Amino acid sequence: MSIADLRKDYSRASLTEQDVHPDPIQQFSKWFSEAIAAEVPEANAMSVSTAGANGRPSSRILLIKDIDARGFTFFTNYDSRKGSELEQNKYAALLFYWIELERQVRIEGRVERISAAESDAYFQSRPLKSRLGAIASSQSQPIASREAMEQRFAQIEQEVGERPVRPAHWGGYRLVPDYIEFWQGRPSRFHDRIAYRLQADGTWQRQRLQP
Repeated sequence: MSIADLRKDYSRASLTEQDVHPDPIQQFSKWFSEAIAAEVPEANAMSVSTAGANGRPSSRILLIKDIDARGFTFFTNYDSRKGSELEQNKYAALLFYWIELERQVRIEGRVERISAAESDAYFQSRPLKSRLGAIASSQSQPIASREAMEQRFAQIEQEVGERPVRPAHWGGYRLVPDYIEFWQGRPSRFHDRIAYRLQADGTWQRQRLQP
């Protein structure tokens, strides 16, 4: 079978204007809860796309760690490629894909750093080895070998012990959305798409998009 012949028809559900909440954050929370209830593997996994000053995009998978009226929060190394690109261009896009439910959610907006206190609180909630890894890794930078990485980890583990302090180069970002789109797979690729755009007065305009 050729790659071109790989296809699946979607038929689990539909999405109408009457189905969705007027507030897209509330609608996202509903779908997220349904993904958790359906035991979708890593339902909190999302693609994060950024672009630097040259306009060239890059994407990677991260885990969402908080969702509220302010936006969508994730954590990373501020000196990583994504962090460098966000310093040059404050706008980014998130993509959640829950294939078991035949759904995806696209989110776009401006990204800002969360407060140091919020980053400290989350850092201390992480497993110890994850905290040590955040300190030991110069994310996105070249290194000679896996052995060199492990030696660096062991060095940090010996130096900081069991009460590591959050390093200044690691913390949280919040994407403040101005566009959120809900996509429900339908038969014959005639999918349902409901998009929300933030208006100047702070309200959300909702409209159906063609598949």
